[in-house]
Amino acid sequence: MDTTHLISIQQFCKHYKVPVTFIDALHEYELVEITITQKDNYIKTNQLNDIEKMMRLHYDLDINFEGIDAIYNLLKQVEQLQSEITVLKNKLNSYEDF
Repeated sequence: MDTTHLISIQQFCKHYKVPVTFIDALHEYELVEITITQKDNYIKTNQLNDIEKMMRLHYDLDINFEGIDAIYNLLKQVEQLQSEITVLKNKLNSYEDF
């Protein structure tokens, strides 16, 4: 299996000094996707920023996993709405040119 866009959960947890159970809990709430191989369990590198944000929410702000789940889903909705607003503004601007 190609692991170029994957990072070992063990390596990640060692680097960030967090327990593996933290990643497992995020996976239980479907906040991260874990890729399982014969050798190790991996997370995708494109998830690193999101995981770092969730780590700050949990460890710095002492927010539980239910709260992280709610916050993360709300932030995703806000991002989606912002991109929709941008598309609508662009359409509106194209009509104003007439």
